[in-house]
Amino acid sequence: MEVESKQQILERRKEIEQELVDMLKETESDFTLDHVRDAIFHEEDNDDMMKVVAMFDRGGDATELENVLELVTDAWNYFPHEILGGISPAEKFLEYNDKSKKRL
Repeated sequence: MEVESKQQILERRKEIEQELVDMLKETESDFTLDHVRDAIFHEEDNDDMMKVVAMFDRGGDATELENVLELVTDAWNYFPHEILGGISPAEKFLEYNDKSKKRL
């Protein structure tokens, strides 16, 4: 995950949102983009990411699962989490890098 700016994060988030919508349709999931965002925002347990993966599960092959895992991982990293004060891990990483650069 290379993060250079807040704008880059927001642009990537939009791309991920569209990919999620497309995959939800493709897998004929009963869930929506809002369900995915809500599950990520309100994470509580170590297995919450797998709950998001399960939203796409239709018993497909390994390639399909790999695509789902990759997309959910991107969503997890670029969508806001309540536990991080309403920002994404990518934004937190950007904050950390900015603070580190100022110390040098």
